[in-house]
Amino acid sequence: WGGIDITVRGRTIRSNGHGFCGMERKHLLTILQERARGLGVEMHFGAEVDVDALSGHDLIVACDGINSRVREKYAAHFRPQIDWRRNRFCWLGSTKPLDAFTFVFKKNEHGVWILGAYQYKKGFSTWVPECSEATWRAAGLDKANEHDTVAYLEKLFAEELDGHPLLTNRSTWRTFPIIKNERWFKNNVVLLGDALHTAHYSIGSGTKLAMEDAIALVDAVVTCKTVPAALERFELIRREEVEKTQHAADVSLVWFEEPERFWQLEPTQLTFSLLTRSKQITYENLRRRDPAYVKELDSWWAHKANADLGLAIDEKAPPPPMFTPFKLRDMWLVNRVVVSPMNMYSAVDGTPGDFHLVHLGSFALGGAGLVMVETTHLADDSKITPGCLTLHSRDQVAAWRRITDFVHQQSEAKICIQLGHAGRKGSTRLGWEGMDLPLAQGNWPLVSASPIPFRVESQTPSEMDRAEMTRVREQFVMATQLAEEAHFDMVELHMAHGYLLSSFISPLTNRRGDAYGGSLADRMRYPLEVFDAMREVWPQNKPMSVRISATDWVDGGLTGADAVVIAAMLKDHGVDLVDVSAGQTTMDAKPVYGRMFQTPFADAIRSEVHVATMAVGNITTADQVNTIVASGRADLVALGRVHLTNPRFTLHAAAHYGYAAQTWPKPYGPGRDQAFRLAERDNADAQSLSAAARPDLRIRQAP
Repeated sequence: WGGIDITVRGRTIRSNGHGFCGMERKHLLTILQERARGLGVEMHFGAEVDVDALSGHDLIVACDGINSRVREKYAAHFRPQIDWRRNRFCWLGSTKPLDAFTFVFKKNEHGVWILGAYQYKKGFSTWVPECSEATWRAAGLDKANEHDTVAYLEKLFAEELDGHPLLTNRSTWRTFPIIKNERWFKNNVVLLGDALHTAHYSIGSGTKLAMEDAIALVDAVVTCKTVPAALERFELIRREEVEKTQHAADVSLVWFEEPERFWQLEPTQLTFSLLTRSKQITYENLRRRDPAYVKELDSWWAHKANADLGLAIDEKAPPPPMFTPFKLRDMWLVNRVVVSPMNMYSAVDGTPGDFHLVHLGSFALGGAGLVMVETTHLADDSKITPGCLTLHSRDQVAAWRRITDFVHQQSEAKICIQLGHAGRKGSTRLGWEGMDLPLAQGNWPLVSASPIPFRVESQTPSEMDRAEMTRVREQFVMATQLAEEAHFDMVELHMAHGYLLSSFISPLTNRRGDAYGGSLADRMRYPLEVFDAMREVWPQNKPMSVRISATDWVDGGLTGADAVVIAAMLKDHGVDLVDVSAGQTTMDAKPVYGRMFQTPFADAIRSEVHVATMAVGNITTADQVNTIVASGRADLVALGRVHLTNPRFTLHAAAHYGYAAQTWPKPYGPGRDQAFRLAERDNADAQSLSAAARPDLRIRQAP
């Protein structure tokens, strides 16, 4: 079948074109067993297996499930990592027929409930209710038997069951384990399926992964001459694909673990957020699968923008979400696209020149709503490298105004300057000469929250005393005042990536024993002091943002939960936008990369703190911008490297979506017309290919 039904607050929204298939597990096992018999396989059932007793065999495949005894026996070798997740769920069945994959969201006096249900054979469907631990206990289900569970859930989902019963099969409430293994095989014993790895049921890939494991193992055995070589090859060719699927499943399950976040969304946005939760489905993907659904989403988004911002967007012919305006104080952005600040290391004595005029000006001409200048420092001794920008003297204002005036006169873009102090990461080489390595000569003294060098090769900074903290704070104030004279529309304060203010915030780099160390509130004391001083001199009608590292990616460091608390503090001090990055605070960081990998942090802050956020981090397409904005994960989306290769990113996106209202520089008119014609042709070709490849999604029943 091809549909997904999402029911929330009594409203059901259907999204089509997805493509699912279901089969009774018993039927699948029967097929596999018949195949095995046909190949002469000797099968034994209900027998305990001692792996050591099988030592004479060439290959032992251990797929003994989540509670694998083989994995446990050799745990010291396989080094399993088992992460038991938070939500409670149980597996049930019903005689209720379903013609779509069905999600139901409900809230009662005990909390928010999530139901996932689908038909697996004629007359039977699987029902998987899920809830938080707190909701499960509040409902008394921690003390319930199967009969009690069924009674509670049949009442809760009475409307959806429509008189049909729930069926049990060892339907106990449990939590889901994410299983990963550092090693996949030991001598001639190899793990397979759930014994090796698990993928959360919310993306339905557990059985698929196991069967693909088996196929990959067969291919490896056929290809290689020895079992050891085959097992090496199996792990080599299979691990990356497994980890990708697990990552998608992990992102999916985290979405379900935060019910209060998504419950506050309107049904249309909750539906889109659900569909795009694992990043496997996106705005563009849905646009091809189900254009009617995306048209409805765009209309809803336009209506929301009109209501929230007092706009007059045509809701019958709405733009894609990325092209809706956004407001911060009195600053209006024509769209949600931001050019991320990227260090170019190309300043001469800290002053911007022709390179910066062309570099930043091209982004403004390219249609982005907001252009952010790379980190600009307060003085020569606060720079990262000798090639970094500074703003500390009125003698520099004219050079900066040359750039800001060009942006304002030649485009609709706004321009923001990011102010920062390098701290312990200063006095280093240009980026292409050795990132974060100290200068070969001519180093200047460094300061930080605590005397901890960034790298082994780095110089040890001095711990800032109160006099030095005051001096640096006043440098920030001076730079802020000069930014106003230079006609910037917005100022961002850099509190991320291990630089000076970040070093105060992270417990890994702040080991002070005074009022500026210890608890998170005390570690935030100086960064907030700096922000307050800047906010006091920055015009009240102009916005200010702060960039933070939402996590250190290190045990014992800052976490996503800390980021929510930090954002709440920033909001209380008048921050208009939180620019949510992550990591780069220590050399020990172990980031979890992937598409849009930092966006979940922006999502958490936006939904829990109710402050505007900007997502950044491996975001490369207009499709991803639309997905992030429409799902409510962030208000603005910053793209860095993609703008280096394509400064006209936003103009190209406008042509792709046929958004004629996007402003193009007047001299670019002929290019605009051609871009729209080519985009229309390319879209038609892509649609034809997609239609030709689309499977027949009519419901079929197995014989």
